[in-house]
Amino acid sequence: MLLSNHTALESDQNIKIEKKANGKDASLLGAFAYGEEVVFSVKVPRRLGVAAVVLRICPDSGDDRDLPLTFCEHDRSVDTYMLTLSTAELCGKEENGLFFYEILFLRGFHTLFTDSVNNADFRLSEHSANRFRLLVYAKDFRTPAWFHGGIMYHIFLDRFFRGKGAVKLREDAILNEDWEKGIPQFAKKAGDPLSNNVFFGGNLWGVAQKLDYLQSLGVTVLYLSPLFESASNHRYDTADYEKIDDLLGGEAAFSHLIKEAHARGMKVIIDGVFNHTGDDSKYFNRRKHYDTVGAYQSPSSPYADWYTFRKFPDDYEAWWGIEIMPRLNHASENCRHYFTGKDGIAAKMLRAGADGWRLDVADELCDEFLDELNETVKTESNGEAILIGEVWENAVDKIAYGKRRSYFRGHQLDSVMNYPFRNAVIAFLQNGDAETFVNILTEIYATYPVTVSNALMNLLGTHDTERILTLLGDTTAGAGKENAELANLRLSPKARKEALVKIKIASALQFTVYGVPSVYYGDEAGLEGYHDPFCRMPFPWGRENRDLTAHYRALGQMRKKHSALKDGIFRFLCHTENAFAFERVDEQNGDSLIVAANMGSDNFVLSLRGAYRNALTSAPVCRSLTVKPSEFVILEKI
Repeated sequence: MLLSNHTALESDQNIKIEKKANGKDASLLGAFAYGEEVVFSVKVPRRLGVAAVVLRICPDSGDDRDLPLTFCEHDRSVDTYMLTLSTAELCGKEENGLFFYEILFLRGFHTLFTDSVNNADFRLSEHSANRFRLLVYAKDFRTPAWFHGGIMYHIFLDRFFRGKGAVKLREDAILNEDWEKGIPQFAKKAGDPLSNNVFFGGNLWGVAQKLDYLQSLGVTVLYLSPLFESASNHRYDTADYEKIDDLLGGEAAFSHLIKEAHARGMKVIIDGVFNHTGDDSKYFNRRKHYDTVGAYQSPSSPYADWYTFRKFPDDYEAWWGIEIMPRLNHASENCRHYFTGKDGIAAKMLRAGADGWRLDVADELCDEFLDELNETVKTESNGEAILIGEVWENAVDKIAYGKRRSYFRGHQLDSVMNYPFRNAVIAFLQNGDAETFVNILTEIYATYPVTVSNALMNLLGTHDTERILTLLGDTTAGAGKENAELANLRLSPKARKEALVKIKIASALQFTVYGVPSVYYGDEAGLEGYHDPFCRMPFPWGRENRDLTAHYRALGQMRKKHSALKDGIFRFLCHTENAFAFERVDEQNGDSLIVAANMGSDNFVLSLRGAYRNALTSAPVCRSLTVKPSEFVILEKI
């Protein structure tokens, strides 16, 4: 890669490090299938006085190996060194692994080292610094093709739509009838205990009744929040994994939704909360609402070893110490296989029609659990079901509880929730920071297998974050304000107007980068809300921002039209301090898009080769593109 934007030494700007695999340029990639050979080519200006070039590499937590590159040729004033790296030889019997490497430039008694900026670009350093990462994954690793190029819609079930159909409310639950103006139940301050037993009554019947609306947005995948019987309105405290909540319509409503969605070509992904249960559950049964002998009730309970008690019965491990969510002990085979076995919960729901799982707090699920779950899910679905993990950081080098995770080695996850993308968008739209946007995306794509990049769950907000519209209009995110104030706080007309401009840019990026856009219900309608639970307001049916909804529909139509957004390559064309442009290209059929965005105070001008038109307005664009401040443009090649 050219060092022009990341060099520490001005005279080194012509050093290039390139990679090839299978005869194709792989300079922007850092993940390769087991058995592939990676050919490194390093071009060094002769004036630097480099006598030798060495690749120093080590497996994760292993010892370094120095692999000298072979001097091949010189062209005028540039020397070329090459090395062919065998991933099979690198991994040995493991057939996958994570490696860290750097390139050394030996100049007599003075050695320079690469300092990786984003796993693609680099600086030169006087000492060993940040190494490149190289992931080797199983040679048969493929993510489900049906997911690529799609559009996901994330539905928080209690707040989407109260449909017509048979439902039953728990005796200890309260129904808030005020769908239009009702405020979710909240604690005095974040972290205070809260029963979460006030429901708005959104259900699975309602999702089925709104499928035509979702189809008009181009949605191909529904992602449903937890649907098993639970005590709370968010249902992340499962009470019975073998029963779909009666307030959602039970098994009848789920079967109806699956049938209707599949008839429209839509897939359905459900939320797997397998790290913990509710204390009010048939497994723990602290509240004695179930006729089972729960782990809390007796050390002789069949579920006793499903949990970890420090001192029976009141001192036990719980998710983040929240006592109503006792943590499951996956060291117990009985507990683990209840979810991962061939007749376990994961397989049962696939047989019931689900097309995949989103795994809550995947970082807290051990390798044994994920390995077994993957094997069962892939076997049950003939490889077609998808597994998406909740991981907030780069998932390749993620360390959780002191252990490096193996999510993308080929036998655990297909994808993750792409929170780094969200961070990049916020940095760009709030601060005009194009450099951070470019580096974050470059690092993700230069670290993950391409099959994963094509399946990334690209989000702008979820049930765990502030609404993206609110965050773009209020950079403080409500800091310092009490929940009682945040419950009714809305953006000023001026702030909302500015935020609506920004969310159009955000969504345009979300729909055009590598991966699959995940629209959090109501974002396309202009729904506002601060942190949980205010980001979970009822959908504003009849009060949508029609202009914003039309914008999302246009993005959906564009995404369906262009194969470049399914499996096409991604590359940045250029960037300034406050603006950037990238392209998506399907090399097989020539489909090509250019996307540019500008958050600076001056126009951003991009020279073009060939004829283009605006992909959303069809206006022709020739020779050069001018992007005004606070604007985006998507061009399609003609």
